[in-house]
Order: sequence, then structure tokens, then C-alpha cells
Amino acid sequence: MNSPRYAPAGLLLRHGPSAVAFDDGPGAEPPVRLDAWLVTDEHAELRSALRRMAAEHGLVPHTGNLDLDGLAVRACPVVHTSHPAWGYRIEADGLVAVWAPEFCEFPAWADGADLMLAEAAGWDRPIRFRGGGVGGHMSVRDVATEAQRRGVRRLVFAHIGRPSLRAIDAGHRSPWGEWGSEGRTYTPAHVRNRPEDGRA
Repeated sequence: MNSPRYAPAGLLLRHGPSAVAFDDGPGAEPPVRLDAWLVTDEHAELRSALRRMAAEHGLVPHTGNLDLDGLAVRACPVVHTSHPAWGYRIEADGLVAVWAPEFCEFPAWADGADLMLAEAAGWDRPIRFRGGGVGGHMSVRDVATEAQRRGVRRLVFAHIGRPSLRAIDAGHRSPWGEWGSEGRTYTPAHVRNRPEDGRA
């Protein structure tokens, strides 16, 4: 997404010796050798730039599944636009992380994730695409409510759009979850039972 403040939303996944890039774009180049470059939308506005960037690593950006040294990455469909779009369920060491930066309906396959990096284009209402209204973006407030209801343990907002930037600047806070930060490392972790209430 063309953001006035951030580089395009992306994720660099590291697990042991393996490294996989997800999405990204100019200004968000992966700094390491990569095993694969996966995308959520093969028709995205940055596809030409992504092809050039991936070619520098000897790779072709694509949608698909991946298995590397105990790391399982599965492309899972999301409702987002009129053509197929995807998110990723990432499993390793008994933990589940989700990369789903764009959707207009919360993906059921993200239920119970230890860490979810999620859609944040809209703030307090969904964004609907013009031209027939097919697809769009779920609002931050709705994503937060659904993620908490569906047992996501940690929610990080990525793909932060202009309505959400205006909300941040105005001092508004999401009912649950945290804003993603460029260059930060997010590590999924098992959640231990809290003695004060016995819940995980």
C-alpha cells in the first residue's frame, strides 16, 4: 500500500537457518539471504517492483505453501477483492503465527493464533472498494473485537492506512492489540496460565 508514513507492509520470517519474505516493497527490502518470497496478492499494485526486488535474490514472488526445516507455511484464502487473495498460517515449534495484512472478513483459519499480524487500513468502519463494492478492508476496531473473540493471543496491526493514521495522530487507541513498528521483531510465544484468574 502507498502510505504517507510507512514503507509497504511486509514480514521477514526467520526460523533457524530459514528466511522467508512476505509482501514488502520499495523501502522494505529484506536484508538477508532468502529461501522464498511469498505474496498475499499476485495482482497487487507493487507487483512489478516486487518482481525486481525478488529477482535480486534469485527468487520469484508467488503465492503458495512452503515446508522448511520444521517450518510449515500455508497459504489460506481471504475475502479481500474480486480476484484471489491470501494470508499465511505459519506453524513451527508448536506455535502459530498469522500474516494477514488485507481482508474484509476475519479469516476463520486465524482462530487461536499465538501471534497475528493483521489488517489495519480502516479505523472505525470498513473500507469498501468502488466499482461494484466487491471487497475492501475490515476496520481496526472490528479486527480487534473478532481477534479477541476468536482466541488470538497477540494482535499486531500491519498495513496501517490513512484512517488509522489519523486515529493514531488524534490519540485514539484500539480496543485491543498493538500497532506494528517498522524493524521490530515479533516472536510468538506460548502463553502460560495466569494464577490470578486461571486463564491462558
